[in-house]
Amino acid sequence: MKLNDLTAVPGSTQDTKRIGRGHGSGQGKTAGKGHKGQKARAGHGMRPGFEGGQMPLQRRIPKRGFNNIFAKSIATVNVGTLDKKFEDGATVDTQALLDAGVIKSALDGVKILSNGNVTKKFTVKAAAFSAAAKEKIESAGGKAEVI
Repeated sequence: MKLNDLTAVPGSTQDTKRIGRGHGSGQGKTAGKGHKGQKARAGHGMRPGFEGGQMPLQRRIPKRGFNNIFAKSIATVNVGTLDKKFEDGATVDTQALLDAGVIKSALDGVKILSNGNVTKKFTVKAAAFSAAAKEKIESAGGKAEVI
């Protein structure tokens, strides 16, 4: 077999619709654009949301809420996940979480939350801990260090 022998599977390709090519084509005369009007003209493109000069919806509706540009994005990890992913006595820090695939990126820090149970001793180094998570880690014999 050669490249010039290859053909498409029957039915997988269709000829393009040739509009404005006479009455017999079914798309002749006005070529599917109707009679006159703004959309029948050449180069008629209107931007998305244009309502013919009427005040557009995105300007009629009031602005809502507040976007804090100084907010920090925190990656969260549950203690139950740590228990599944790491061995007893492991030191868990941001790099270890990234390497284990627990978090995709560290963002502005990692916070450990208390969902799940801890049965192993960990030394966990993170930007923040919930009070319950810190208690669970320490009750299992581990350490929770804020970095």
